[in-house]
Amino acid sequence: MLDRIRILAQVVESGSFSRAARALSLAPSSVTRTIDSLEAQLGVPLFKRSTRQLVLTEQGDYFLARSVRLLEEADQLVQSLQPLHEAPSGPLRVSVFESFGAACLSPLLPEFLARYPGIRLEIGFDNHLVDLDADNVDVAIRIGRPTDSGLHARTLLTNRSLLVASPAYLARHGVPGTPEEIAGHNCLIRGQGRQRQHWYFRQGAQQRVRVPVQGNLTSIGGTPLLEAARAGCGLLLLSSWMVQSSLDEGSLLPVLPLWRASPYEHSDDQILVVFRGGRFLKPQSRAFIDFLVERIPPLQTREPGWPE
Repeated sequence: MLDRIRILAQVVESGSFSRAARALSLAPSSVTRTIDSLEAQLGVPLFKRSTRQLVLTEQGDYFLARSVRLLEEADQLVQSLQPLHEAPSGPLRVSVFESFGAACLSPLLPEFLARYPGIRLEIGFDNHLVDLDADNVDVAIRIGRPTDSGLHARTLLTNRSLLVASPAYLARHGVPGTPEEIAGHNCLIRGQGRQRQHWYFRQGAQQRVRVPVQGNLTSIGGTPLLEAARAGCGLLLLSSWMVQSSLDEGSLLPVLPLWRASPYEHSDDQILVVFRGGRFLKPQSRAFIDFLVERIPPLQTREPGWPE
């Protein structure tokens, strides 16, 4: 059945029986007999024979759309059984949100490609939430747990957020002494900007403060916010892996370091690598995921004064 489905998929992709036969190195009569046998097995016509163009019937379109996933799973199963000593090869599509991709992933890609020269990597920096099936993505890097129960995930690092500002901004506007004072400052906000934003602060076991924030710059991605903060435009609450180098060089300074700050009320979301496949994960996906876990260790905030 799977071999017949492969020929059907090639016929549709090629647009004719003869071109499909050339692509598969088969005789045209063999392709025709295979499609006839598949229609007989299914008990429905797959193509509209009365038209000059090659057009799937409604049943044929339905069958092919659902069969493609079976072919992909079969291929992944076969690939997952490769001997461990064989280097993985083949295409790999990865989606990662822009700021993490630029700051943490891009510097590692040459090493990954050198380690696995047979893998053909296609990577997209996307701040929208991709659908792994619809967008044909093998691996995605996201903030927060996936809502799709069919997805698997491995943790890369905890997304600790830090409140920072440039020395110039603090010199002009003063250093906030309490979380409540932040409401009077210009805040650089990560998000959609369509609803009221809050930042959340906690200290010790009991102290919890929710602060409404507003400002003149909002962005889904963190890169524009980081550049604006470094230029003295406002207070910034952003992931430690984005601001740590600026803290180290002194272009940003910690604000309220004795408080744990977060854009989320209950927790700092983790950064996860998300994938389908489970036990039968294709080898190039497994190699990429293992590489990320190996090369992206948990980040530690090194600025004195930050709470552990």
